[in-house]
Amino acid sequence: MDAKELIARRVAQEIPAGAIVNLGIGLPSMVANYLPVDLGVFFQAENGVIGLGARPPEGMEDINLTDAGGGFVSAVPGAAAIDSAMSFGLIRGRHLDITVLGGMQVDARGRLANWMVPGQMVAGMGGAMDLVVGAKQVIVAMAHANKGVSKIVPDCTLPITAPRRVSLIVTELAVIRPEDDGLHLIETAPGVTVDDVRAATEADLIVTGDVPEMRM
Repeated sequence: MDAKELIARRVAQEIPAGAIVNLGIGLPSMVANYLPVDLGVFFQAENGVIGLGARPPEGMEDINLTDAGGGFVSAVPGAAAIDSAMSFGLIRGRHLDITVLGGMQVDARGRLANWMVPGQMVAGMGGAMDLVVGAKQVIVAMAHANKGVSKIVPDCTLPITAPRRVSLIVTELAVIRPEDDGLHLIETAPGVTVDDVRAATEADLIVTGDVPEMRM
């Protein structure tokens, strides 16, 4: 499988039945493809939908039913449409169980930088700041490096999205859990060694005992 599929499949293992989950644009949105239909997960989008379903078949798109990135989606039975104020109230009120976001960088303290893209004009951070602060768990799903440069760094050189520490980092090489004392390497991808991960990571990693292979 390719790197994106591996990351999305591993993140899906973190989502429990009945959770309310927000998926970021791009790679994070793939997570929904690897969850059992009967798990009862409700996906939320900042633009005011709870209960997002899969992309509809071609020709069945509804211009009034999109995710926060403007992509066409369907709605599952029991879905609700709400206004943006209530949608962000759910996020800021810590009613959202999990958010899965992409990342440009994560530093040794577990702080995420994901809203400024170097060399590109962006309209703003969108809902990212609210999600990182408000969701009960924040999972970062991203490539381990960009053009050979580690995205897991001692200190972010890009503006951080929020000062809060994220819950988990999942890349195509490893699963890393930020804690008070630093970044703990808890799993490696199939065929990847601890030394491989360390060599690809600019920030220091804490390794305790044998590191198991990534759960899929």
